[in-house]
Amino acid sequence: MIRVLIERHCLPGKEDELRHLMQEVRSDAIRRLGYITGETLRAADNPLHFMIISTWTTIEAWKAWESDRRKSFLIDGMMDSLLSEPEIVRVFIEESSS
Repeated sequence: MIRVLIERHCLPGKEDELRHLMQEVRSDAIRRLGYITGETLRAADNPLHFMIISTWTTIEAWKAWESDRRKSFLIDGMMDSLLSEPEIVRVFIEESSS
């Protein structure tokens, strides 16, 4: 299992648009093979800073999503136009307990 952490810094006044777009992206991801769950968090000290955490069965499932629908939201500029800086994406692989 893997977890994907995505940090986004929203432009002031664009929070509702960003939230709506993130919900649209998640709605599409939910239908993807390998998607398990996801959540969106907002920084307690900065309402413009969001963290998205999604869980996938394999890194291959994530990469298939990343290279398809998810990128279309970024390439079309929809997501980028709402952000004050480029998003940061980090993929973590679950380690087995010893």
